[in-house]
Amino acid sequence: MRRQVGATTLKVVQGDITACDVDAIVNAANNYLWMGAGVAGAIKRQGGQVIEDEAVRQGPIAVGEAVVTSGGSLRARYVIHAAAMGQDLVTNADIIRQATIHSLQRAIDLGLASVALPALGTGVGGFPVDEAAQVMVDATCLLLRSTPQISLTRIQFVLFTPEALQAFEEALARI
Repeated sequence: MRRQVGATTLKVVQGDITACDVDAIVNAANNYLWMGAGVAGAIKRQGGQVIEDEAVRQGPIAVGEAVVTSGGSLRARYVIHAAAMGQDLVTNADIIRQATIHSLQRAIDLGLASVALPALGTGVGGFPVDEAAQVMVDATCLLLRSTPQISLTRIQFVLFTPEALQAFEEALARI
C-alpha cells in the first residue's frame, strides 16, 4: 500500500528491514543503544558489530531521541537508532511518536532520500501494534507537512508479521 504526502511516498511492506534498498534503516533501540534481540539483533547480525560499537559510543541518549551510525555491511548506508524505550524496556505512545519524529529528522538532516522504519516499541517494548501504527503514521505525516524543502522522497514501514502489516495498512488508509 502507498500514500503520497507532499513529495514523499509512504509505503507499507512486509519483509526484512535489514535487506531494504534505502539510504537508512531505523533500529528500534533502547536508550543505551545496546543491540540484543528483535530488530536490533537482526541489524547487528546482518550489518556487523561495528554498528553497535558506533551506537554505544553515542549513548546513553534520552528516551525518544535518535542517533546515526554507519550501516556496516548492510545495503543501507546508515542506521538511525531510535530510543523507543529505556533500560526498563517500557514504552508508550508519546515515546514512539518522539522516536519516529527524531528518526525522520536525522534522515532529513543528512539529506537522505529514503528510509525504512520498523514498528517501534511493539516487540520487546510490548506496545500494541495497531496503536503504534497509528502513532507512527500520524507523526510521519505531521513532520512531512510541517517541514519545508524535505529531502525524503520515500518512507517505508517494513513489518515483520502479517498482523503488523495489516495494522500499518489500516493506519495509512486513514490519512
